[in-house]
Formats: sequence, structure tokens, C-alpha cells
Amino acid sequence: MDTKPSRRETTHERIVEVAARVLRRNGYSGVGVADVMKQAGLTHGGFYAHFPSRDALLAEALEHAGRDSAALMGRRIGRRVARGQSALQALVESYLSESHLREVEAGCVVAALGSEMHRQTPELLEPSAARVRGLIAMVQQALPAGGTPEQAMVIAGTLVGTLQLARTLGDNAQGKALLAAARSALLAQYDAA
Repeated sequence: MDTKPSRRETTHERIVEVAARVLRRNGYSGVGVADVMKQAGLTHGGFYAHFPSRDALLAEALEHAGRDSAALMGRRIGRRVARGQSALQALVESYLSESHLREVEAGCVVAALGSEMHRQTPELLEPSAARVRGLIAMVQQALPAGGTPEQAMVIAGTLVGTLQLARTLGDNAQGKALLAAARSALLAQYDAA
């Protein structure tokens, strides 16, 4: 039976969606309750009807951002695999793409927040670590037969680090060259196709 979400559930989800975008764009410390509520079209006073604390909002936003970026990456990988690419090539080329370089608000939450994750409160450490484990699992699943968990960890770290450095260099020739170099190196080393 399909049940329509209540107004409260719809409002809660809207707040989490806004917070997920702001979180990827501004980092943990850049998420202000008043700003998120304003962007969601709500008053600041309604926040505590939905969340017991700012960290509770951040934890949900982190989960939401992780699910969304994983789903987006999954669709991109699926299209590339359907065109004949290996799963690893599809993952590497999708993750280290020029569009992912630009799409901070919709892209990988680990790349957006990686350097900040370990500094968070205990309430945020586990959801942050879960996002990292999820990325490693996605890479592990894409590895050719015989790929090891250690290889998946190295590839995931290379993907995240490369994207972070490329974003620092910018959406320009230098940033794009870094992405291309890492794509080539990863695929030459790990893709058996």
C-alpha cells in the first residue's frame, strides 16, 4: 500500500535536502540552522520540531547526501557499462569526470568533506565513516575478479584525493589535466579490461 508522506515528513525531507546541499558546498561548520531553514522556506523556530540538535540534522544530511551521490554515480556507471566499459573504468571515469569536478553540491560527500570528517562530534563520526566505507565498497564491487579490499581502499583514496586537489586547482586546464592523469594511472594499474 502506497501512503502519501505527511506534511511534516515532506517538510522534514525538504530541510534535509537543503542541508545536504549546503553541507557539501560549505562543509560542516558552514551549515547554519537559520540559513538552512530560510533556504527551505521555513522559520528558524520550526527547526526543533524536526531535529533535537544541529548534529542530528548534519547526520541526516550526510546520510541523504551519501545516498544521493551514490545513486547518481550508480546511474552514470550503469550507462557506461551498458556501452561496454568495464565496471572499474566506468566508475573511475565517472568519478574523475569534468562534471563531477563542477558539481560540488550534488557530488560525492566524501570528496566534499573528507578532510573535515575526522574532526566531528561522535554523533557525526559514524555516519561519516559509513560514507567512506560505502565508497570503498562501491570500488570493491567494480574491481575485476581477483581485486582485493586493499586495492579498493587505495583506489577510493586516490579518487577522493584527486577530486579534492582538482577542485582546488579549479575547473580549468590544470584541474582537468589532474583528473585525466589520475584516470589513466588508475586504469593502467587496476583495470584488466
